[in-house]
Amino acid sequence: MCDLLNVIIRLGGTTAFETPLTVDEFTKCFLSGPNFINCFVAEDDKSGLLLGLRHVELPDDWVDIATYARPEPKIPGVGAALFAATKVKARESQLSAINATIRADNTSGLAYYNKMGFEDYKITEAVPLRDGTPVDRVSKRFPCANPGS
Repeated sequence: MCDLLNVIIRLGGTTAFETPLTVDEFTKCFLSGPNFINCFVAEDDKSGLLLGLRHVELPDDWVDIATYARPEPKIPGVGAALFAATKVKARESQLSAINATIRADNTSGLAYYNKMGFEDYKITEAVPLRDGTPVDRVSKRFPCANPGS
């Protein structure tokens, strides 16, 4: 999982992470901690290749998610499958909403969350990247109260 995320970090532009993580850093960030619920993965049925992962963290009665999908080979439907599992877990946990915060320059990430039914509710302006470049962060909300969603 750490290797997959590091590939995405090295490509740049789609995650708030700007430098690759060690396995220990990845574990502390994605697989443990007081607000940790779970981490979903998607893998190829035949080869077992890890296709994507979703980190889930719980602030109050919301779940805060981050989604990462393998850039090569790109497999359609990985994000949708991860989100389907996330919705089930969020509702089982009786959470009221799912939050995703995306860099404003990550057009594919913004489009993905829009397609999943998220709506913008907050923009944090000019969050500096490591090199000082300011990039807005868009926070999107998906309500969990309606089991038909």
